[in-house]
Amino acid sequence: MTIALKTTTLARSGHVIPALCFGTSGLGSMPDTYGYAVDDARARSTLDAILDGPVNFIDTSRNYGMGRSEQRIGEALKARGGLPKGFIVSTKLDRDADNKFDGAQARRSIEESLKALGIASVDILHLHDPEYASDLSDVTKKGGAIEALMKMKEEGLCRAVGLAAGRTDVMMPLLRDFDFDVLISHNRYTLLNHHAVPMFELAKARNVAVINAAPYASGILAKGASKQPLYSYMPASDDIKSRANAIEALCAKYAVPMGAAALQFSLRSPHVASTIIGVTSPERVKQTMDWAAHTIPEVLWNDLAALPVDMGDPEATRVYKLG
Repeated sequence: MTIALKTTTLARSGHVIPALCFGTSGLGSMPDTYGYAVDDARARSTLDAILDGPVNFIDTSRNYGMGRSEQRIGEALKARGGLPKGFIVSTKLDRDADNKFDGAQARRSIEESLKALGIASVDILHLHDPEYASDLSDVTKKGGAIEALMKMKEEGLCRAVGLAAGRTDVMMPLLRDFDFDVLISHNRYTLLNHHAVPMFELAKARNVAVINAAPYASGILAKGASKQPLYSYMPASDDIKSRANAIEALCAKYAVPMGAAALQFSLRSPHVASTIIGVTSPERVKQTMDWAAHTIPEVLWNDLAALPVDMGDPEATRVYKLG
């Protein structure tokens, strides 16, 4: 079964994005985050499956795998003669290894990204993880990373600018103060957690399109608590495992894969313009499309909506290691 993906036109840039996007952090091989490595051959076969498939939107970052994600994407594009027509590439400006994130570092970041990807510009360019900057004022001040980002749009290095981060207490003031086209939030809008909803409502008021990443909450909502007892990249608590089990039981009652419900929860949300699904194998690319097309009865959505959800930050205690 195939589906026609909805599209959203970004209010400020006029750029059109589809409802699904494939994320490539895992393709940079980040075992400290995901618990496993990804070699060159597996990454290439996954990228080929994406590039040959129906979803023409891919997301990466300068710091994913310390540049390895972008490098592998660039090699895959070169092998097929360049970026397929109409394909959308999103990447991110990143801080350096010392967490410096000023305008000069932002400029270095985009130059390194374009060289690795082998393209002259990207469609969407995000300010990435400003909460980890050694000094947030380096990001926000005159001549800082945000001003550099906006100049990159004027220069044609990107068509749209975004904010991609985790902590909503850092993101929301930036959304109020600067004219982003789009934002990426991860792990904070799932069947288990709605922490990002107030930020999504602010984004709507500011004409900022929302891209929701990690709807599986690190895999517990794709594989179940017994097979993947991780939640937001950390060991799941007994409470989270219990609630994931309740979701899994409801899905089983209606013969719906839990991953399909977790994915379509994001796809059908009025808050969300596009959903990022991280994949590290061709099989996961196909599974994503199958789950996106799976028929889910309305009664299951009603039952799921009756379950409790958290509003707190699911990554509040996470210790993040760069790379």
